[in-house]
Amino acid sequence: MLIDDDLIERVAARLREAEASATAIAPVRDELASGGVDAAYSVQDVNTRHALSRGRRLVGRKIGLTSKAVQAQLGVDSPDFGMLFADMALRDGDEVPRGKVLQPKAEAEVAFVIGRDLDDADLTLVDVAASIEHVLPAIEIVGSRIRDWNIKLLDTIADNASSGMFVLGDEARTLDGLDLPACAMTMRRRGEPVSAGTGEACLGNPLNAALWLAHKMVQVGRPLRAGDIVMSGALGPMVTITPGDTIEARIDGLGSVRVGFAA
Repeated sequence: MLIDDDLIERVAARLREAEASATAIAPVRDELASGGVDAAYSVQDVNTRHALSRGRRLVGRKIGLTSKAVQAQLGVDSPDFGMLFADMALRDGDEVPRGKVLQPKAEAEVAFVIGRDLDDADLTLVDVAASIEHVLPAIEIVGSRIRDWNIKLLDTIADNASSGMFVLGDEARTLDGLDLPACAMTMRRRGEPVSAGTGEACLGNPLNAALWLAHKMVQVGRPLRAGDIVMSGALGPMVTITPGDTIEARIDGLGSVRVGFAA
């Protein structure tokens, strides 16, 4: 499939400008349609290389579209991925400055910290599980540079899988004794329950999502390395954020994590 490099550069630049100016743009999917998913990932890669060239530090990856309901909504049958940079990370209890994330929403996830490099093309689920050093509760603050969240698959891939920021819980666990598919999640906004689910909602098991990601990262030449953070995908529906909100997610066996949003 032929990909127009000039087009890729133009779309990537528009997404960067949308983020810099905090002004959402129209969907980009029609421009990328002839190149399909490969073109959308090319846009993401251009902006990844741009970020790295300006000193941003890659610390992990995020997995999106792990929910069957969301996959059906976008007409796909596979997850997608995006990059996590150090300046996207928050500590448990931190507050997101107003305007820092464009059109923010929040979702609760299981996060993994990788303990050894995953650069083998024949990785198995056992390999990935053995590589995980820590498991933590996490909140992903997703955002979209696409106006009104009017997204399809090519839009979200090009837009770094609709990334924003992420916050990890303080208490790290090992996988020992954890039944991740059965782990129940409750997310509260200003103390009121707004989202619920279990680990099974994430491709049947968050470890399945991590395995999918590990394979994809080997394929694209950016394998997961020791120390990388993996945000494995939502355990329940996303929640729209308004200024002044406080979000707390609790995942059985992992504990809780909290983030605020400036008024």
